Amino acid sequence: MTNTGYTGRRTAAERDAITIEIGYALVSGAVVAIALFCVVTIGPLLAFDPPRAVASALVVTGPVLAVVVFVVRVATVLWRFHDRARAAAQPSQPGRTRPDS
Repeated sequence: MTNTGYTGRRTAAERDAITIEIGYALVSGAVVAIALFCVVTIGPLLAFDPPRAVASALVVTGPVLAVVVFVVRVATVLWRFHDRARAAAQPSQPGRTRPDS
């Protein structure tokens, strides 16, 4: 039998922390994706009068980059949260039950 790190049901605080972290990941991912889309697509189209081929390339490239950045941002935020949660669950000094022992 292997130890999977599962210790039982999550507390309400742990569930709330996970919910907040997921919300933060989604909102921050959306903000970064929208900003990138505006910089790559809308900004150059408004500031310059690019040829049709360049405009088409910007209209395709902007959304693709925005989706990639969104996914990467959400994944990195949730991965960091997962790593912090695992580190907090492990005792700093294995075998000791109290900090002063």
